[in-house]
Amino acid sequence: MEFKILFIVLFFVFEYYKAELSEDGKLNFLQLAQKYGHSAIEYHVITEDGYILKLFRIPGAVGIPVLLMHGILDSSDTWLIRGNGSLCITLARQGYDVWIANNRGNRYGRNHLYLDPNSNDGFWDFSFHEIGYFDLPAIIDTVLLISNASKVNAIGHSQGNTVFYVLGSTRPEYNAKVNVIIALAPVAFLNNIPHPLKDIIDISSALVDVAQILNIHEVLGDKSISRATLRKFCSKKFVGYKVCVLGFLFPLSGYDEDELEKNYTPTFFGHFPAGTSLKSLQHYAQVSLRRKFAAFDYGEENYAVYQSPVPPEYDLSAVTMKIVLFVGANDKISTVEDVAILRQKLPNDTQYLLLPRRKMNHVDFISGRHMGDYLFSYIFDVLTENGGKE
Repeated sequence: MEFKILFIVLFFVFEYYKAELSEDGKLNFLQLAQKYGHSAIEYHVITEDGYILKLFRIPGAVGIPVLLMHGILDSSDTWLIRGNGSLCITLARQGYDVWIANNRGNRYGRNHLYLDPNSNDGFWDFSFHEIGYFDLPAIIDTVLLISNASKVNAIGHSQGNTVFYVLGSTRPEYNAKVNVIIALAPVAFLNNIPHPLKDIIDISSALVDVAQILNIHEVLGDKSISRATLRKFCSKKFVGYKVCVLGFLFPLSGYDEDELEKNYTPTFFGHFPAGTSLKSLQHYAQVSLRRKFAAFDYGEENYAVYQSPVPPEYDLSAVTMKIVLFVGANDKISTVEDVAILRQKLPNDTQYLLLPRRKMNHVDFISGRHMGDYLFSYIFDVLTENGGKE
């Protein structure tokens, strides 16, 4: 009798914590594109240092190619999980040639010519620097080769902009290959991060030390136990929403319940987070603590790597590609104050737009329920101005 009661209790506990993903939360990129009326093509991009990345395309004939670059812990899925209300599907419906990228370490970037991400720690020895220096050039060159174009129009979100600044400063020849980048919630400087994210950054060194002791190099990997647990709990519309969105995501990114609602969590947490390296998070923490947009700080090993006791700062004056900065007043990660610092460091013709919607937070740029009402018109204005056929 006691065994039966225990079995029943365990059964209901399992059922309660079982993931409640929506249909869209379970589909991959190709399946989502098909569901919303578009046949996507998958390409494999191989970087100079051997990483194999999935690059997706929804072909179109309007203007020059549009490349979408996601943020940290994210993937290409982020651009179309709002279905017909997403930017990717909206661009495709307008006939644009849309290319959707993935960087190393996420669910579509866990492959390498020689390194196994499950057994070789060296696979995870990267930050946003390597994504900008290796991944982005390989992606851009693939887009240009296949589409027979000379330039791309780019749209980045968060880290999806950081990597363009790394690219433009370290491989300046690529500035000429980017016609314009629409920088949604751009991240470079992190000098004015509010609490509670600032509190996490302040103890980041201790957190990294613990992770290294535990031999943790991948963070929230797509197939990891931590990711599976998070997906099961956070996908629940009520308790998951209260804890994961209201209790964690919004305090870090800015509150906006109107745009990321309860019913969306079974889709959102089916795709986010999608994994990254510990070093990526550590690099951003260093940028914030040192108050410099600079290369990774290896401490005593800086001499061997850089021939200098400190890592070099990225020369933002060398980033000559046209940039339009889109900023949210309620964004706690890409703050108005930090984007102002970035704008001062970039060439003088950098354009800037503070979105009129005052509740615009970091997540609204790619997951907002009504993006089509308060964001897309500005994006299409820039594309129209810069996206004519060559």
